[in-house]
Amino acid sequence: MLLSLVVHTYSLRYWFPATFMLGTAPAYVLSWGVWRLLSTVLPARFYHKLDDRLYCIYQSMVLFFFENYTGVEIVLYGDIPKNKENVIYLSNHQCTADWIIADMLAIRQSAIGHVRYVLKDGLKWLPLYGWYFSQHGGIFVKRSAKFNEKAMKRKLLSQTRCGAPMYLVIFPEGTRYNPELKNVITDSQKFAEREGLAVLKHTLTPRVKASHLAVSIMNDSLDAVYDVTVAYEGTLDDSSQRRPAPSMAEFLCKECPRIHIHFDRVDIKGIPLEPELFRRWMHQRFEMKDRMLTDFYESEDPDKKGRFPGEGRISLLNLSKSLPSALILGGLTLPMLLTENGRKLYVRTWVYGTLLGWLWVNISP
Repeated sequence: MLLSLVVHTYSLRYWFPATFMLGTAPAYVLSWGVWRLLSTVLPARFYHKLDDRLYCIYQSMVLFFFENYTGVEIVLYGDIPKNKENVIYLSNHQCTADWIIADMLAIRQSAIGHVRYVLKDGLKWLPLYGWYFSQHGGIFVKRSAKFNEKAMKRKLLSQTRCGAPMYLVIFPEGTRYNPELKNVITDSQKFAEREGLAVLKHTLTPRVKASHLAVSIMNDSLDAVYDVTVAYEGTLDDSSQRRPAPSMAEFLCKECPRIHIHFDRVDIKGIPLEPELFRRWMHQRFEMKDRMLTDFYESEDPDKKGRFPGEGRISLLNLSKSLPSALILGGLTLPMLLTENGRKLYVRTWVYGTLLGWLWVNISP
């Protein structure tokens, strides 16, 4: 009986926020859809301006759960600019919660509405979300030889030409680093050896096509590249071996006590555009990440282990930045669920949104 209660209580820690976030999606998509229709007769910049504002509301609600609800401590190393900038965000990739870290930094810069992602192609199948991410400026890419350079170039050009603010999030490793997937790590290290690159231990060898294309096309409109390195505390086992980073469900169940984020702003003028030089630059950045992560997980020096270089300071997210968005979206959703017609509209939004997403996946070039 007691064990069942404990298990039930534990599951609620995940299901409550997950249900709220998924449950408010139809109301959000309906609100966005109305604006999308109204904006068809307006210049694209007007659409993007309000779309970014709507996206800010939804993602701020998400952060209410991932940051305020979980109580996770964010330890920042480095100074985040106070002003909004057009940037490319490059980070190591460990788990499904990594995209939330970009939101955490962007909201502290009042730029969360400008966040757009380069996502793996399979995510476009997500009901409602996959289709909407593309409408918001997200770019779906396939790996290696299947990478569609023309499609990404077309999407980037359309965004820059209309003057859409850009906080473009890219995970250059192409897939998550999981210490339990030895074959993935070994293959990455063998590739580095063949290419004459330094072998990395705590990250995968970065892929450069998407990042180089983004920097090249948007160079004139970019201010900087944000080089971000993330470590989740509590991912060492009893024998000091690195374990997988927390999943989104584990994160929402408050199993991650602290996140360490090393932030380095690189002025766009200091980044080479020539392909081979850019490749070397990118690998050098990941060598730096790897050294920091090696010290974080393995150093015998207590002043280095469990922390990044420099002064780490705890950064708290004020409730005023996230709670109002949760209340707004909850307020839009509740009336839909209280009446029969509202519930029908709610279900139809899910069904038609999923169908539109499926059609978009199959007819888009």
